[in-house]
Amino acid sequence: MGAQQSIHAGKAKIDVNIDLTHKLCAACMLPPPFRYSNNPLSQVIGSLCLKHPNLFGKSEKLDILWDKGLYDSNLLIAYRRPRPEWLSQQSFVIQHSIAPEIGVHGLPIENFSRSGSGGVNLCRFSAGVDVNEPASSNWSSTTSIKFEHIRPVNDDGRSIIEDLDGFPVTCSGRPHDSMFVLKQESNYAMVNDRSFSQLNFQIEQGIPLLSKWLIFNRFKFVASKGVKLGPTFLVTSLTGGSIVGDMAPYQAFAIGGLNSVRGYGEGAVGSGRSCLIVNNELTIPIRNGLEGAIFMDCGTDLGSSHHVPGNPALRQGKPGSGVGFGYGLRFHSRFGKFRIDYAFNAFQQKTVYFGIGNVTS
Repeated sequence: MGAQQSIHAGKAKIDVNIDLTHKLCAACMLPPPFRYSNNPLSQVIGSLCLKHPNLFGKSEKLDILWDKGLYDSNLLIAYRRPRPEWLSQQSFVIQHSIAPEIGVHGLPIENFSRSGSGGVNLCRFSAGVDVNEPASSNWSSTTSIKFEHIRPVNDDGRSIIEDLDGFPVTCSGRPHDSMFVLKQESNYAMVNDRSFSQLNFQIEQGIPLLSKWLIFNRFKFVASKGVKLGPTFLVTSLTGGSIVGDMAPYQAFAIGGLNSVRGYGEGAVGSGRSCLIVNNELTIPIRNGLEGAIFMDCGTDLGSSHHVPGNPALRQGKPGSGVGFGYGLRFHSRFGKFRIDYAFNAFQQKTVYFGIGNVTS
């Protein structure tokens, strides 16, 4: 059961969407990774969106977005001042989120096809400025400067400094980590009738404004290429990354899951200071917007798991590399793109994924 409502107040627009369906399904599921709260609102998932296009009468835009899941939540406040199109666009952003840290501290179960809670959740607060440079040709770039405060908590919401095995969950050894991060992200995209190319670079630099703040450099890239082969379409994607300097366990690259190596639970392949992931998918048209797909994913931590503080991957028995393959269906409609994947991992365990994207009203 759900409800959606739009409220206009002057020139402001408020979109409300509340989803109560999880309450009905929870009784049919296995015990969740977190204990339920006595608060009845804890069983409600949904979102709240407030947009104001003219906050102070000079076309300043204010966006407030709040998403609540059963075990996570995210609040984002963004304020943008109007600037000419040929100049960089600036946004002042404040964000607060809390979510389970399954990718690194989650426990692989059922031969790595699923990931269970490791009792570690991350409470994040960030505040700073995003600067979007004017797009030139096929390139676009964004620079952000933000202060970040990360506090690990257990399933009861209490601050922790150690995981279930007694190893530190922060870099500082204190209940929280603080850092000042300069991030540069560049995107390249080129599309024609028979192919597309996409490239994304991300570089993050931890700047030690105070002596106890983290100092690190983190690099990640995603390169994708799609080619039409007769009636079929082949998409290949390569993802890689590495981090040097100070590092908390939650900063490791998690390998495994729907957007990584299908057939494995989130982070069930491994977690390391470096990673390399290859995804291949061939889609075959069937009829009336329906497509079949076959895929193969593989990923590795490049032997870097022991460089993660506390070596959580070794303690959880993660292999460090894995291959997943399978098949699925894609259906394109005016309501969005529906997909279902049936994946196998190296242990012949099976996983089914459902997804929907690009929903339009």
